[in-house]
Amino acid sequence: MALPPSLSTEDRERALQLARESRKRRADFKSKVRSGQLRWFQALESQDQAIMKMRVKELLASIPKFGEIRVINILDRIGISHARRIQGLGARQKNELRRELANR
Repeated sequence: MALPPSLSTEDRERALQLARESRKRRADFKSKVRSGQLRWFQALESQDQAIMKMRVKELLASIPKFGEIRVINILDRIGISHARRIQGLGARQKNELRRELANR
């Protein structure tokens, strides 16, 4: 098995900072969905890499009145893996999500 690349201290710090910023952007987006400032489907149209790497399950769970069971049922009904990220959704899956959550 290959060893991971050796990073300098500066490279490691830069990578950690980028990861923190990405987590913060995803958390801010989900918070805005919860509060109604943004709509969930805006994540499907986003070009922000941090948002695109968010799991669909996390996005749907940020919709008000959506719990884990409801989210899992929706994902299973549409045929989306629980680990799927937004950037990995196909056109059919996006359309099915929009149809399923048309009033949200």
